[in-house]
Amino acid sequence: MAIARVVLDTRNNSKKKDGSYPIALRVHHKKTRYIALGYSTSLHGWDDRNGRLKKSDTCNQFMDYDSIEDEIHDKLYLAKKKIKNFGDDINKIDVSQLVREIKNSWDKQIQTTERHRIDNSISLVECGNKIIERKRKMNSPSTAEWYQSCMNRFLKFIKSEDIRLDEITVSILKDYEVEFVSRGNKPGTINSYMRGIRAIYNKAIEEDEFKPLSNPFKKYRIPTSKNTKKRATSKDNFLEIRNLKYPEDSILWHAKNYILIMFNCRGMNLVDLVKLKLKNINGDRLYYGRSKTGDPLSVKITSELSDILVYYIINKNPEDYLLPINYDGSTEHYEKYKSIRRRVNERLKIIAADAGIEEKFTTYTIRHSWATIAKYLGVSTEIISEGLGHNSLRTTQIYLKSFENKMLDDANSRVVE
Repeated sequence: MAIARVVLDTRNNSKKKDGSYPIALRVHHKKTRYIALGYSTSLHGWDDRNGRLKKSDTCNQFMDYDSIEDEIHDKLYLAKKKIKNFGDDINKIDVSQLVREIKNSWDKQIQTTERHRIDNSISLVECGNKIIERKRKMNSPSTAEWYQSCMNRFLKFIKSEDIRLDEITVSILKDYEVEFVSRGNKPGTINSYMRGIRAIYNKAIEEDEFKPLSNPFKKYRIPTSKNTKKRATSKDNFLEIRNLKYPEDSILWHAKNYILIMFNCRGMNLVDLVKLKLKNINGDRLYYGRSKTGDPLSVKITSELSDILVYYIINKNPEDYLLPINYDGSTEHYEKYKSIRRRVNERLKIIAADAGIEEKFTTYTIRHSWATIAKYLGVSTEIISEGLGHNSLRTTQIYLKSFENKMLDDANSRVVE
């Protein structure tokens, strides 16, 4: 029976000038033949038991480990497949002919790979620009901006204006991650930029524009943020904000109202707040669509919210914006929204200081706080997720991570004290 195995060719006449040995396919069929695979390493850099390079060995540190491993694995697979397909007829040929047949199978595979490259010529920029243009037409400028930022940073790293999707490898992604770490970036930052590239890659697959021979994102795991920075503040702090007094119609008076409106509306996003019109109020409920997901949400108007809204609904028509700060949600006017967001967060910083809140306080704090306070009051994660308009429980769980840690700390204190 013929046998094929990947080995380090350590025969006396095979040793190279640098002291390394060639990696080869050893084919045994009555006699033994070696087929060089085009790579070499030292005795210490080879795992003979598993027939592979040692990734951790220093002599292999500058090699494209993942690509080499994939190539060697594919060639071994094709060799074994060729032997199996011969069946009993393999006894009719000698080892030299078997080696030729194996090499021919590799050549055919190379031709297939080249055809595949021609048929899958779409690039990151080509696919990414399509997605970005769609998002802009759908009036999702923030998402479009995120995709653009992810592409720009990746292309800057590889020092190229573009890259074919089939040229993105596990090694490139790992090197990209190392670049982030070396600059002191947090796992959350790395995760965000990596997800953008993965989203573009997977969208090309989903729309049948690209069929990868090997998807690097199935082997490479995007780092996750294990320690989510606390963004929530306590309910007592919101009580302090309620008690603050500012002159009516002043910028801080309005900003305080915005905080309380968002808090009463289950942690409403600022972008959804500034798009509100009078027509969004119907009876004792406020209806609006989440800008991020497009999902419709409905909030019962609380007594506090009702008192605040009285000022803003006077002498207005259904199509009038509810608040002095407003945004039509369009890509064209997205810069206006960014300016609004910056000014509101500046005013929230002043209000937080006046209320004695020491931690950072932004519009995101309001949203995270609503979720955390609800959890403390015994509301289930599922209900909180629905209240926030999340499409995934995982997103809600990220919001509540600091809460879970606090509960564990409290439990530990009760146990050990």
